[in-house]
Parts: sequence; structure tokens; C-alpha cells
Amino acid sequence: MQINRRIFGLGLVASGLSACSRGLSGSANTSPPSGLPADLRPVSNPAYDGWVASFRDRAAAQGISQSTLAAAFRGTGYLPGVVTRDRNQTEFRRSLEDYLSIAASEERVKKGRAAFARHRGTLDALEDRYGVDARIITAIWGLESFYGERRGEVPVISATSTLAFDGRRGQFFEQQLIAALRILENGDIPASQMTGSWAGAMGHTQFIPTSYLQFAVDHTGDGRRDIWSDDPSDALASAAAYLQRNGWTRGQGWGSESPQGSLQPQPGGPRFAVTGNFRVIKRYNNSDAYAIGVGHLSDRIGGAGPLRTPFPPDANGLTKADRITLQQRLTARGFDTQGADGVIGANTETAIRAYQASRGLPPTGTPSQALLQSLR
Repeated sequence: MQINRRIFGLGLVASGLSACSRGLSGSANTSPPSGLPADLRPVSNPAYDGWVASFRDRAAAQGISQSTLAAAFRGTGYLPGVVTRDRNQTEFRRSLEDYLSIAASEERVKKGRAAFARHRGTLDALEDRYGVDARIITAIWGLESFYGERRGEVPVISATSTLAFDGRRGQFFEQQLIAALRILENGDIPASQMTGSWAGAMGHTQFIPTSYLQFAVDHTGDGRRDIWSDDPSDALASAAAYLQRNGWTRGQGWGSESPQGSLQPQPGGPRFAVTGNFRVIKRYNNSDAYAIGVGHLSDRIGGAGPLRTPFPPDANGLTKADRITLQQRLTARGFDTQGADGVIGANTETAIRAYQASRGLPPTGTPSQALLQSLR
């Protein structure tokens, strides 16, 4: 089974921008945050400007006030990088083993256990109220925004209007744009602070605007459903409410690794026996890998160990241990792979090409047993 980049939680990508930037949300001014790359800053586009002018009339006809429209579009604009990312997201594919290496990395597990302990009072209260396992809520938080560290700083109005204008999924993103305007109209967040991913997902638990309108809750009781705040309480409660209202069964687990399980996403890899709650997690992100990632990370946060069943060698004949050794030895030779997690990504491929070129070999960037042997 190969996993589409689109299903990655927003805190999962190890380099560059996936669906969110690495900075925090909550800019207090009307200009884009300074940490954004150049292609996620507004550029002149007369066709986009014309689309916005016509959209304003459609929005007004749906009850959006002129004052909200004026505040929402102040300082916004066409973001070319949003279109690039939307069109390229299906090109990057990973195995379940690679996905779980990132989703349940030792760093993510360690941070998850610390976050679970730090917010235990809130999480226990949410479990009591909504019936959703507190570790599952924490795991979703970890996959979606790395426990709030990667909430995204792209202006949501610019992102959703750019994608609505682009037209590939125009109707969907115009719905998200209208929903974002309703959030502003309700006063939950000022327009200047409504930031998120390049695709418009927002806050600690990366709600798209329509999901926010339907499921977000005010857990703190301050009159605002603030999923952007440094305090994650409203966001975690909103995720719990989302799962509850989509059919979560109190007291039931998500599933477990099982030699007799019915689900084997990667041939030769672990099997999983899953429950109805597994399917509820998929309502958050419709992917078996995502749901397994949430479930497995939640187990690890609760103290469980790694999966028992090893994954088979990859298409290049390398096990995860081989790939980690390859990364370690390349880095030791001065060809830095930017970490050794066993996941072959752009940094490792660049290091391989540089090493191959230094040896007079064709710079393919492809790992292999022969390459590993040459590094011994």
C-alpha cells in the first residue's frame, strides 16, 4: 500500500511546507507573517482581483456583511505557492512503514507523553464529557500540528480564495471561504489572526472552516471557540466533539496489532484488528494509514511499545535498520541526511547523489544494498 502525501497530518512532513508552515499562528497585523516563504506571499494577479470582486457580491447575497468583507480581504491576495502545493500533493507517496516512522517517531511519542501529562486535567475532563479516549485526542493533536508547534501562519482568507479562484476544487474552496467569513462574522477570531495551513486548515487540530462551524466548541467558556490560542483547550474539545458526533463509542478502543487481523495496509507488514472507532477516526481523515497512525501513537503515548511485527524490506531490498545505517554512514562521511529515521526523503536522496558523484558513480540518488556496502 502506498500512501498519498495528501493524507499526512499537518505536523508530519519533515521538511519544507506541506499543508502548513512551521511557524505559529496568531499574527497581530494585517500583513503576512515574516516567516512565510516568498511563494506564500500575495502577488499581483488581475484575474484573481476580478474573481474576488464578483465573489464579494455572492458572499453578500449569502448574508456576509460589507464590514466583514472589508476586514477579511484587507491585506490579502493571490498566493502562487498555494496553487503549486495543491497540484503537487499527489506526487509524493510513502509506505505505511515510512508513515508510521514519522507519525509515531520517538520525538513525537516523547512530546506526546509530555503534552498528555501537562494537559491531563483538561483531557480527562474531555474524555468524561465526550467519551473519547484522552490519548486519542492527544494523538490527533500530535499528528495535526505537532502538539501545537506547527499550527500554520498562512492567512486563511488568502489561501481559500486563491484555491477557489484557481478552480481545480473551486466549489469546495468557495464553501470554505464562505465558512471562514462566517467565523469572522461571529467574532471568534479577528481577520488578521485567522491563519492556518496553505489549504485553510486551522489551529491545533487543523479544522477546515466548514468543520469548525459544525463542530468547534467553547470549552473555556469565554464566549469564543478559539482553536488558534496558545491554550489548546478549545481545539482539543472541538476534536473530541467531532469524534463524538461522528459516532465514537465510549469505552471502545480503536483496534490493535493482531496476527489474525482483517486489515494489512502494507503487504508483508503488520495486521490490525480494528473497531468501529477506527472508522470514526477516518472521518477526521479518510485514510487507513492516518487512523492507524492516530491509534498507534495513542498507544505509545499511553506507554505501549513499538509494533511487534517487522515490515519487509523495501523495493530496494533495504530494511528500516539498513536505511538508518545508510543515513548514519552518509552523514559520518560528510554527506548530511539531516537525521537518521529510516525514511528516504529529499535530504537523503540529495546526500546519496553527492556521495555517488564524489565516487564517480551515476548520481541517481537511489539507495541500495550496494551503496550501503560501499559505505562500510
